[in-house]
Amino acid sequence: MRTELRTNSVNPLAAVRNLGILAHVDAGKTTVTERILFATGTIHRRGEVHDGTTVTDFDPQERDRGITIFAAAVSCAWDGHRVNLIDTPGHVDFADEVERSLRVLDGAIAVFDAVAGVEPQSESVWRQADRHGVPRIAFVNKLDRTGADLDRAVESIRTRLHPAPLVVQLPIGTEDGFTGVVDLVRMRTLVWADDGGTATEGPVPRDLREAADRRRHALEEAVAALHPGALDEFCAPPGRLTDTTLAGALRDLTLSGEGVVVLCGSAYRNRGIEPLLDAAVAYLPAPSDVPAVRGTHQGTEQRRAADPEGPFAALAFKVTATATGRLTHVRVYSGTIEKGDTVWDPATRRTERVARILRVMADRHEPLDRAVAGDIVAVVGLRSARPGATLCAPDAPLLLEPPAAAEPVVSVAVEARRRTDTGRLAQALARLAEEDPSLAVRTDAETGQTVLSGMGELHLEVAVEKVRRDGGPEVTVGRPRVALRETVARGVTGFVHRHVHQTGGAGQFAHVVLDVEALGHEGGYGAAFEFRSTVTGGRVPQEYVRAVEAGCRDALAEGPLGGHPVTGLRVTLTDGSTHVKDSSETAFRAAGRLGLREALRACAMTLLEPVAEVTVTVPEDAVGGVLGDLAGRRGRVTGSTARGGAAVLTATVPLAELFGYATRLRGRTQGRGTFTARPSGHAPAPPAR
Repeated sequence: MRTELRTNSVNPLAAVRNLGILAHVDAGKTTVTERILFATGTIHRRGEVHDGTTVTDFDPQERDRGITIFAAAVSCAWDGHRVNLIDTPGHVDFADEVERSLRVLDGAIAVFDAVAGVEPQSESVWRQADRHGVPRIAFVNKLDRTGADLDRAVESIRTRLHPAPLVVQLPIGTEDGFTGVVDLVRMRTLVWADDGGTATEGPVPRDLREAADRRRHALEEAVAALHPGALDEFCAPPGRLTDTTLAGALRDLTLSGEGVVVLCGSAYRNRGIEPLLDAAVAYLPAPSDVPAVRGTHQGTEQRRAADPEGPFAALAFKVTATATGRLTHVRVYSGTIEKGDTVWDPATRRTERVARILRVMADRHEPLDRAVAGDIVAVVGLRSARPGATLCAPDAPLLLEPPAAAEPVVSVAVEARRRTDTGRLAQALARLAEEDPSLAVRTDAETGQTVLSGMGELHLEVAVEKVRRDGGPEVTVGRPRVALRETVARGVTGFVHRHVHQTGGAGQFAHVVLDVEALGHEGGYGAAFEFRSTVTGGRVPQEYVRAVEAGCRDALAEGPLGGHPVTGLRVTLTDGSTHVKDSSETAFRAAGRLGLREALRACAMTLLEPVAEVTVTVPEDAVGGVLGDLAGRRGRVTGSTARGGAAVLTATVPLAELFGYATRLRGRTQGRGTFTARPSGHAPAPPAR
């Protein structure tokens, strides 16, 4: 096992890889992570998801449910490199964990099921990585399964994700007979024994030589079409690429995002892990390969390169409460931090003292004296830093852009069973929201109930269970409710509002004329609002126009139909007037807020509900019943395909209709049906009965 670390490298950052494992739920991410830890000698016994013995799924709920819920960091060594891995959740309800992880990662390994290919959440996490500019390689897993097909999986990557897939391996054997791969870069075979030990390396056998040569030539053609340097060599006699040129071009294309290197294997049988690690080290970037991180200070953009000697700058991306204290997981972008150092949080304008620094191994920790640029570590001692907080040197302040927090779509009312536990419940919920920014806690103004909002039914179920398991009070939970929105169906023009408020001193005067209209919804109902002004002649000064816009944005918080947020409208300020003494920005902001509220009451409004794109996989003999059930849930079927004796149905279904669907689907299909759902915006809700 090549697990020693390089200590004499000219650039120590070149020997670091910060990588994430991304995939759809059940594609094998956690098993891949477990086998990586085993291959690198970090652990000496392979854990299994179904046994609840894996390193990264250490939370009791993860082991009970058999899925990854919380992003878990581990660290290992391979071929002289320190590899920091984050095993991310694959369920759509925990996409915010993926978002915060991708914000601090340099590269990723995307895992795909060899039978299913690209699945809905595979596509979602791929798009998230696109937004963050994270280079990826692909690992087609489960080649030992019945119906596994590497070429079909690669074609789904090409058509659904749109990168150029660069397949660097040829499987040896199919389905249960899968035993190894041909490495098309070095033209060698790697074969694993049944016990899943170290691979045996050898030359390409005669019966595979023709297929391997054909695949190698196709790989060279694909690389030459994308890489100018490789094209020059490919076009010159003898019309082939050397191994060195091919490997260099594959790395360049991976870093630029123009191509994605594709490998294959079976993580469960421990086949394909060593070459996957080799590819991660060879093709994915080191901290020194990524652009300098950008931040701001006093409105001026600054950049910090990954330099251990530079001023300290880090981003907190995860906060967890443990029995030994509060852990803040950070990515160090620049500089060095040591135990006892004081850091500055520019958002809260507070200093914090770092008591300890830890190398994270899921739920175990190794103490460190210092952390340098490129490291992902946990620190103890920070009291107020939240996920997304910047930590920097007090004498070199910098504010980094935090990860975007997802907007909750489902809510439940929660209350303590015993009245005396109300305070304990409030503290427990506040801790939850602090650790997970995609959870929101509020008090309903009308009912006085405490409302917990999140990304889905499972997300809220896990959160409530966490309160119970962490020693919190017994909780009563109401039926989930979706986050409704309101929008304009028919607007109004020339709506006049005068804000006149006279007191003993200076008064307030603002006169505005507003047009309100619906935005086009061809691309769906998004969180859209536009404001513009057509006032001429200086009748409303520019500073008052900005105040009117701010007031209109204030009014969007509650619509006239039911107090839901308003979206999808354009407001135009067409006219107005001022008073020489009583007009002010405060008066015009109030006019904008109150005027738009009155204008919305005069508009024809429509209620919007969140909808989800649902993918249901069922036996062919159960298709009729499942289609009827989807129709009964107001679902609109958008596609149906056959795959390996099963039918895959896609439909758009109101999110409110999916509560309890998993149980209903299992009943209709004798436990053989599965489904996934991902939010896909809003659509008009039916009239109340």
